[in-house]
Amino acid sequence: MLCDILRVNRSGFYKWKHRLEHPSDRLKTFVSNIALFREYHTKYPSHGYRWLNAKIRLDTGLILSDQYAHKCCKTAGITSKCKHYRYKKPGDPFKVYPNLIAAGINITGPLQCVVSDMTAFYLKGVYYELTFYMDLWNNEILTYSLSRKRGDRMTYINGLNDLLDLKENYPELEMVLHTDQGSVYASKSFNELLPLYNIIRSMSRAGTPTDNAAMEAINGWIKAEIFTDLHITNNESIIQEVADYITFYNEERPAYSLNYLTPKQYREYYANSTMYNC
Repeated sequence: MLCDILRVNRSGFYKWKHRLEHPSDRLKTFVSNIALFREYHTKYPSHGYRWLNAKIRLDTGLILSDQYAHKCCKTAGITSKCKHYRYKKPGDPFKVYPNLIAAGINITGPLQCVVSDMTAFYLKGVYYELTFYMDLWNNEILTYSLSRKRGDRMTYINGLNDLLDLKENYPELEMVLHTDQGSVYASKSFNELLPLYNIIRSMSRAGTPTDNAAMEAINGWIKAEIFTDLHITNNESIIQEVADYITFYNEERPAYSLNYLTPKQYREYYANSTMYNC
């Protein structure tokens, strides 16, 4: 009678009722995968379906197509959440070096080209500056330094000193170090020792963050992930939490530019182990 009132085909209604009461294995799997994507989205809300799919594959071994992952996320109403930050302007340079990246560098292995930048953020009213040195070959963060002092040149210098310690193990390797034209990066104290380590300087054009696009993009993701995914809220533990994030970034975070391998995986799979093994 209900079918007659609603003008619904009786056999079709009972087929729909049977499917509802006895879902297929395919539907059960789909629902289970939706729950899995929701779980990972809760952990990493700053990322979209491709990254979540890669992270699930990395953690669980479950291989799903990006199209299927998009379907799961769309059904679950999952969208990425990300904060946006302004670029800082470069300071007055002491010396400007040519842009070797724009000239075209053929990067075929680790430590051939390292890029650096500083990103600033506030946590509960406390100002921080975080400087990174990243291997452009596999986007691995090699060294970093954190400071609460605005304009603290030692965040740059400390990170550089750690990079020089690493470079000492490969004295014959010629390295390009690329930065913006910030005052510390252009200073004599920053650059005077680099030739002794077989390091060649390269700089972006003034006010052109796209010249160091890889590092600028990483800075944006790092701040989004630190606050949106890792929920860092404690000034007392921020040093350890930043260190934990760097480990996560290098060893657990799949990267689109590396075919969704982590920087560590990429290095282990493709690096010449006789030259670089850490």
